[in-house]
Amino acid sequence: MSRQYDVVVFGATGFTGALTAEYLAKNAPAELTWALAGRNRAKLEAVRAKLGVDVDLLIADVEDPASLKAVAEATRIVITTVGPYLRYGEPLVAACAEAGTDYLDLTGEQEFVDRMYVAYHAKAAETGARIIHCCGFDSIPYDLGVQFTVEQLPKNVPIKVDGLIRAGAKPSSGTLSTVVTVLSRGKKGIEAHRARRKAQPRLEGRSVKAAAGKIHRSQGFWAVPLPTVDPQIVANSAALLPEYGPDFRYSHYVAVKQLPVVAGGIAGFGLLAVAAQIPPARDALLSRFKAGDGPSEERRAKSWFKVRFIGEGGGKRVVTEVSGGDPGYGETSKMLAECALSLAFDSLPETSGQVTTAVAMGPALRRRLVAAGIGFETLLVEDY
Repeated sequence: MSRQYDVVVFGATGFTGALTAEYLAKNAPAELTWALAGRNRAKLEAVRAKLGVDVDLLIADVEDPASLKAVAEATRIVITTVGPYLRYGEPLVAACAEAGTDYLDLTGEQEFVDRMYVAYHAKAAETGARIIHCCGFDSIPYDLGVQFTVEQLPKNVPIKVDGLIRAGAKPSSGTLSTVVTVLSRGKKGIEAHRARRKAQPRLEGRSVKAAAGKIHRSQGFWAVPLPTVDPQIVANSAALLPEYGPDFRYSHYVAVKQLPVVAGGIAGFGLLAVAAQIPPARDALLSRFKAGDGPSEERRAKSWFKVRFIGEGGGKRVVTEVSGGDPGYGETSKMLAECALSLAFDSLPETSGQVTTAVAMGPALRRRLVAAGIGFETLLVEDY
């Protein structure tokens, strides 16, 4: 594809967008041609000056479809950090699907992912665009971590994988805003998911399921079901990749040391769910999560995450772990930028339409992330 740019970072003046641009400025190869995009030229110029790079600035606004069309037609790949995506994301997805331009975002909004599949998967498949959602902490550690685990299990057998998350970090304002938004749109989210299931092809001769699971002890922790977008992304990958076996199940948990913390967390989540249904309370919560805000560099340096996967199939058990630093900001911007570099430079499978990181990039992206300091380790392989 002959375009003026390889990559455009849309939303580069926001906190995570600026971190993504900073990562590209420090780590992208010299042959990468890229640009910054946003609606405020002065703020874009400030970001460019801080980065000390000579890149073009593109003025674009989600409320100006012509400007998004111009961006999509000028580049091979668009990175967007402009959320909440249910509010701001669709016009750019539409522009990229129409132009045959690869699209990457950081959404954790399952409803958005489902709605974009129904509306734009067919057009993207026709034009060759790869629409790839959830390219940060939602959901790369789980999507690629499960793929890494499955690779070490026997082939053509039923497979079950559990993922257990631990983290020491402040959740990003975007993540907290997403949680409140998703909780407030429960019925609409269910409707969107049903519409997607009707629109996508049925699996023939295979079964794939994201199973909710129950609270139980695992790996020395209480494993508590975590209702995020991540299990569905894993299931989407499994549905598109036959190597996940004829019968695949994935369950997603947060790992908690003490039972009283589990009880407190469940109670707190219940209160949050109730508050999300009451407009004044919901607005008050959302006003606390200011877009563009984030923790200090010192705070981010102390943050970490570990995700352990327990995979079983064909009489073999495999335990793996994906680990890294600050999940909500530092590692998320790294993952997003490396996704773009992988699409731009790696030899990848032929894919198009709405796909996942495991399907579109898989091991090639994993190798990039390992080189960038994110761990993928095998802790145990045993027969049972």
